[in-house]
Amino acid sequence: MGVELGLLGEVTVRVDGRAVDVGPAKQRCVLAALAVDAPRLIPADRLVERVWGVDPPRRGRRTLYSHISRLRRALSDVDAVEVVSRAGGYALVVDRPHEVIDLHRFHDLRDRARADDVRAEESLAEALGLWRGPALTGLGGDWAEAERDRLEGERLAARHDLTDTRLRRGQGARLLADLAALTAEHPLDEQVACQYVLALHQAGRTADALEHYRLLRERLVEELGTDPGVALRDLHRRILDADPTLAGTPADPVPLHLPAAPGLFTGRAADLTALDHACSTGDVVAVGGTGGIGKTWLALTWAHRNLDRFPDGQLFVDLRGFSPGAPKDSTDVLADFLTALGVDRDRQPRDADARAALYRGRTAGKRMLVLLDNAATADQVVPLLPGGSACTVLITSRHRLPALLTRHGARPVHVDVLSDTEARALLETALGGVRSEPAVSELVVLCGGFPLALGVIAARVRDRPDLLDDVVAELRDLGLDALDFDDPDAGLPAVLSWSLRHLTDRQRTAFALLGIAPGPDIDLAAATNLTGLPELDTRTVLHALADASLITALPGRRYAMHDLVRAFAADHPLPEPTRRAALERVVDFYLHTAHTADRLVDPNTAQLRLDPPAPTAHPQPLPDHAAALAWLDAHRPHLLAAQRTAAAQHRHQVVWHLAWSLTAFHWRRGHPHDNLAMWQAAGDTHLPGLDTLAHRFLGYAHAELGGHEEAVEHLHRALALAEQRDDPVQRAAVHHALARVWGRRGDDRRALEHARHALELFRALDRPVQEADALNGVGWYAAHLGDHDTARSHCEAALALYRRHHDTDGEASALDSLGFTAHLTGRHREAVQHYDLALALYRALGNTTHTANTLDRLGHPHAALGDRTRARTAWLEALELYRSQSRDPEAARVLRHLDELDAPDVRTDA
Repeated sequence: MGVELGLLGEVTVRVDGRAVDVGPAKQRCVLAALAVDAPRLIPADRLVERVWGVDPPRRGRRTLYSHISRLRRALSDVDAVEVVSRAGGYALVVDRPHEVIDLHRFHDLRDRARADDVRAEESLAEALGLWRGPALTGLGGDWAEAERDRLEGERLAARHDLTDTRLRRGQGARLLADLAALTAEHPLDEQVACQYVLALHQAGRTADALEHYRLLRERLVEELGTDPGVALRDLHRRILDADPTLAGTPADPVPLHLPAAPGLFTGRAADLTALDHACSTGDVVAVGGTGGIGKTWLALTWAHRNLDRFPDGQLFVDLRGFSPGAPKDSTDVLADFLTALGVDRDRQPRDADARAALYRGRTAGKRMLVLLDNAATADQVVPLLPGGSACTVLITSRHRLPALLTRHGARPVHVDVLSDTEARALLETALGGVRSEPAVSELVVLCGGFPLALGVIAARVRDRPDLLDDVVAELRDLGLDALDFDDPDAGLPAVLSWSLRHLTDRQRTAFALLGIAPGPDIDLAAATNLTGLPELDTRTVLHALADASLITALPGRRYAMHDLVRAFAADHPLPEPTRRAALERVVDFYLHTAHTADRLVDPNTAQLRLDPPAPTAHPQPLPDHAAALAWLDAHRPHLLAAQRTAAAQHRHQVVWHLAWSLTAFHWRRGHPHDNLAMWQAAGDTHLPGLDTLAHRFLGYAHAELGGHEEAVEHLHRALALAEQRDDPVQRAAVHHALARVWGRRGDDRRALEHARHALELFRALDRPVQEADALNGVGWYAAHLGDHDTARSHCEAALALYRRHHDTDGEASALDSLGFTAHLTGRHREAVQHYDLALALYRALGNTTHTANTLDRLGHPHAALGDRTRARTAWLEALELYRSQSRDPEAARVLRHLDELDAPDVRTDA
């Protein structure tokens, strides 16, 4: 919040440029009387005297209190200003008074000028610029009049100081008009006369200077009976003696090299704050980011907003490190900089080191901004670093320039894409009155917050807003090609291409491969398989690409690309054998690591035999269940993308095996949409002998998403195939699946019928774990139908089999079923015990899907026992899990339970 309290003119308060009403004249006088001495305490009696004089009204104290109260209300929303009561008086407490109150700022600048002659002119000019008219304009009374006269004296003294400073720098010619007017206003003021005479002399009008001295001397003798004072007589003597020092010492030129501030700049508040922090803690700041991301605009915007910090000027150069043609040579740039600093080119040393030394000497101790834009390397930048530590250097580069960070203490600031809100604001600003909400929204998505892409689009439609929808369609259809221009500095592909100029062949190949890698990002292990290089070499290449801002390093040794950069990389030419071999390696890496993870996550499921991975592929070893689950969680999107890549390469076995290896993970972690997508891809392979399995798992997948008709259709096709091929194992498995599908539909009788068929078949096949699955299914549906004895006996038999064969997931499922049966029969404490045991197992397995289900059911016996706190805890956790798994109907049901929990008659049914 920008707060300004003005005394040098009318008494005003402004917040972010908006005037705050601080009341009538007497109330403003109270504010001024406090502000003049802020934050010191003003005794109440003295405050009354300042406002009403030595003869205040009878109720002056009470009136003062009323004014104070109203001032507090007026300033209540102004964070930096507060009127406080203290023992015997009041004080105006202000954060940084020299920034908020113009009078205090005036005094601060005046004192700064007296302490620093080098910057005295700038400080005094700024101080005098604060005056908007006579101080305390509009306030009457003895104190206000006296204070106004006193402050006017200070203003005049500062004006004299500024004139003296400028005369010391030989600027008399430019002062003549003001001094002539001041002399006419104060004809006998000897200080003004000294200044005017010296100014005439410096302007080459020495005769006029001597004549003015003569006339003033005669007038002083005639009117005051005295000769001129010592200072004026001494100046007269020095002019007669042709003293060369009277010419003054010209100040060094102040270079003003900054280009104009970007007109369409918007947003970037966090980046500007980061620059503020970096520039306050160091004198060299490196702004990095991908080409076209907006580094230069950010740096220029920050520079223009902070010009007051650099009274000695600004130097700017585009080093053209990533532009057509050769980058600028630092020796040539030094010549331009030294010329701007007042060193003639013919007097500059030819030797590069000597020239850099002279540059450091000319900049030492100065408060300047040096903006080095578009740097290619640290070697290009180092000679351009100024001397001392008073200057601030802003460097923009697509490279991270680590040598600057380590050897010169540069503070890094990374620039990323715009947020959706910032991108929309940039587009709407650039497009002016264009308002096509669907088109703008789609542009924001298609451009992904990339400023250059947004700018290219805006440039194309600024003069033809009626083409906006067509341009959006072109971008949608053509992608990166729609952002190309003939101008090599304008189109996004051209801009990005210059980022490759400093890369090695190996780095360019890796960049192109990363553009086609499956998944939204990539970790070191996958990248090693993709490139086919040793891990150390892969890490080196990735670091180089990150330093060039072509990829972004993420926590966990992961690397990502912006979508538009990725599209550019994918278009980079690659030999087809190189491309195909890389994709085979990385897909095999994902498949074989997922297969290993599946065996750890669900060791009781039948495992398929995989073909060996590509010779140079190296699957990731996983030590245990926790590591396997963590790897699957981290790589879920990459595994989906790897399956799509395998399908595009017509590697049908890989497509099918990926679906199989991830089924248990998807069920346990609550990813039914991913499970369906992978099995649909597997079903499209039409591999001989695997179609029964594909239909069965597609049936499961559709059922999990509520697609009952599709589920039944696929399962009946699977059952027909199993019967046609006389495959009892698949027949049993399909009946088990049909039981689940009909159970989800609420048809418990039909579900029980299929569960009994599955149990009969699995028993005949001597498959104890699958028999336990069928036993548990029979018990579950019997419980729903009210046959609690059958339910309990079958679930207990299932539990025994699961424990005998160390099937932890099955054990948890049987315990959950026993808990459900116990609750239905009013044995609520027993139900809680079963559910708690099931939960412990599910949590250990990382099975969040069934954890949510069991928590949902656990709330009911707790509620039935009157333990509302534990019921609420269970349902709140279930709600959180359901929401994270996008299981909206289940989440809505739990919300109803929570709403009913505090009702007088709490439901206890499941």
